[in-house]
Amino acid sequence: MSEHKVKGRTVCVAGAGVSGAAAARVLAAGGDRVVVLEDADGERQRAAAAGLAEIGVEVRLGGGELPEDTELLVTSPGLRPTHPLLVRARERGVEVIGEVELAWRLRPAEAAPWLVLTGTNGKTTTVRMLTSILAAAGRRAVAVGNVGDPVVEAVRGGADVLAVELSSFQLHWSHRLAPQAAAVLNVAPDHIDWHGSLDEYAKAKGRVFERAGTVVYNADDERAARLAAPYPGAVGFTLDVPRPGQVGVVEDLLVDRAFVADPVTTAEELAQLSDVRPFAPHNVANALAAAALARAHGVPAHAVRQGLQDFVPDPHRIAHVARVAGVDYVDDSKATNPHAAAASLMTYESIVWVAGGQLKGADIGDLVRAAAPRLRGAVLLGADRALIHEALARHAPNVPVLEVPGQDTGVMDRVVTEAARLASPGDTVLLAPAGASLDMFTGYGARGEAFARAVRRLEGA
Repeated sequence: MSEHKVKGRTVCVAGAGVSGAAAARVLAAGGDRVVVLEDADGERQRAAAAGLAEIGVEVRLGGGELPEDTELLVTSPGLRPTHPLLVRARERGVEVIGEVELAWRLRPAEAAPWLVLTGTNGKTTTVRMLTSILAAAGRRAVAVGNVGDPVVEAVRGGADVLAVELSSFQLHWSHRLAPQAAAVLNVAPDHIDWHGSLDEYAKAKGRVFERAGTVVYNADDERAARLAAPYPGAVGFTLDVPRPGQVGVVEDLLVDRAFVADPVTTAEELAQLSDVRPFAPHNVANALAAAALARAHGVPAHAVRQGLQDFVPDPHRIAHVARVAGVDYVDDSKATNPHAAAASLMTYESIVWVAGGQLKGADIGDLVRAAAPRLRGAVLLGADRALIHEALARHAPNVPVLEVPGQDTGVMDRVVTEAARLASPGDTVLLAPAGASLDMFTGYGARGEAFARAVRRLEGA
């Protein structure tokens, strides 16, 4: 057990969600007195409180004061640093960490190494590609963190290696992580309301590099490259021909010039572009990042290819739904911010764009300006559709735009019908909303499913 573990403390856990409940269970099992403070007091929270009470954890629903003898506060990643509970803890000199940091401190001796990645977009796809590659190499690998099981439980699960996806929130509260390798996929404006500025958001992402054995970064992303610049020997991944010390693309091959005996004079083939599914430039970048992390762990090249071939993409990520009257319909509902939507829009040449939702304060102008030459039309829905319409009027004034108002379940049928009217054979009707979905749907998955159902009704008409 790590030397940081001191039994008998009073530890406060902020939040009774998945990560908070997991932290409380592990701490209680180790002999600590655990008090969980949960702001909400609903049915789900009461059920969680009842389960924790059975193992001696005290849960105070509706919030509460920090216990006087608290020695450590483990916070939910969703709580902003300005939350009153966290402010009071810092004023009293109580250390505040997250569940991921707790997991690192409590990992057992001879613990499995961590391969960690973060970025504005592509994290889940990349961590799942990485897990598939590790499995192809015969490693018992588990995807954890912002996806999969809580890290604090997974560190005790007997895996050979952990593939860890971390958000900027989780990294903000992590101070001592020393992964075997760490990657930053990209950095674009997001969660500025939580971090306060783009610089602070990027700083949180860059924390993943501070103690990493191997630093992996997107050489095609200016902010990611800037974060990696202080680290000698950092490995870049690029969609261009790789230089020594990089992995990249040569004609139709993914090629390694970093994890080879002589990067100056030799290279090793990792896979073919056709092994990357779904094929899109940003997904090739994801595959290169996953390959670099796996190679840092000692995975042979043949396992990279096999892992990419075995990988099954998640739904709602540039998923082809159908071809109707010569028009392709593609569901990328997972594109919940402008950066993700931009990657999707760059994949197709002639697009009727379905967009809208909650922009969360993000600027849509740069995205529209870059995509304008590819747009044949746009159909907008959701809370911030007017903001996208304004950006289209400024930067793509010749593109026909239709707004579909309403919050009812039939909106997506009307959206798809209008998109079909704007599209011609050879076009792609692309759902890449650039916004969150909770204004109209229970999540991006429900939005994508509604789009697919509407397309299939159109197909059968």
